[in-house]
Amino acid sequence: MVERGTASTATRLDTTALEERIDRAALTAFRNRLPPSIRPNVAAIFWPTGLLLVAALVLLVFWTSLLGDDLLSPSDPGEGFAAWFLLLPYLGFVAVSAVLVVRALVRRTGRRQYRLHRFAAANGMTYAPVQPGPALPGMIFTPSGTALASDVLARGGRHPVSIANHRSTTGEGKSRERHRWGYVAVRLPVSLPHIVLDAKGNNALGRRNLPVEFARSQRLRLEGDFDQYFELYCPDGYETDALSLFTPEVMAGFIDSVAELDVEIVDDHLFLYSRKDLSTLDPATWRWLFSVVDALIEQVVRWERWRDERLGATHVTQAIGEAPVIHRPPPGVAKQGRRLTPRVEWLWIVAGLLVFLIGVASIIEDIVT
Repeated sequence: MVERGTASTATRLDTTALEERIDRAALTAFRNRLPPSIRPNVAAIFWPTGLLLVAALVLLVFWTSLLGDDLLSPSDPGEGFAAWFLLLPYLGFVAVSAVLVVRALVRRTGRRQYRLHRFAAANGMTYAPVQPGPALPGMIFTPSGTALASDVLARGGRHPVSIANHRSTTGEGKSRERHRWGYVAVRLPVSLPHIVLDAKGNNALGRRNLPVEFARSQRLRLEGDFDQYFELYCPDGYETDALSLFTPEVMAGFIDSVAELDVEIVDDHLFLYSRKDLSTLDPATWRWLFSVVDALIEQVVRWERWRDERLGATHVTQAIGEAPVIHRPPPGVAKQGRRLTPRVEWLWIVAGLLVFLIGVASIIEDIVT
């Protein structure tokens, strides 16, 4: 059941802090409060990279002295080319090491964090330069591996919002993977079924942007132009609920505002995902993000009175001489609607089983013969 809410007013942002001249004294005072993960000491920067840089320079000098004649006055052009080609990896390593050192020193200045801190304060938000392992229910916040959110800007109120960049590492050894995301998290007034809107606009060469694929049986096709922009997934049996939540007006709002972002509704959160950083120093990005947030909040306030009928039926009781009382299900979602079912890669399972059976058959044949 859905009830229309009151539209929120547009957020007015003061983006002056993202571009204005920085006061050096204020920057120094702020920089001294940054955690070591953001502002490591100079020795921590120069020790590992500097050591490798010195080693590369020593090897470069060694090979240059060894190939001196071939480099300066080669008797054969082919030998001169081969000599310079031999030095390319060392030259490249020196250049890369120098770039890493310079980048680390630039990051250590704290200018980015200072601007975002000032921007957040000017707009009634809080700022955290780093936040380890945010405990959020979205699909990118995996419980395994390591995770870190950076440049976290948060706004309270009736519908709290946080915007941040997210880095995580999963797997071990050769299967180790690094993941990079930007996300927007909006706290909902009520828990809703697990619904995912996979934006088609950010898929590349047939590869989906999202880290998880869901069973095709959970795909819900909607009328109008919505399917041209999103693939909507909802738990089996919640199709009617999804249609009551995603009315034509709501669908039009999502197309207008977040057609290039993936959307996940899980528990009492709504997430927007991007493979690019969303917490940036670009004023245009922030204006766009909060126009998106304002548009979404206008939609989600309509969902405040949704209830899962599987937790109990709505009924009316009336005592003699008293007004009727409407009893509705409690807030929440039944177990079968809390999470979508991931897609099972049957092709790889069958292929692995065939390889196993062929191996077993080969062993049995060797034993018999």
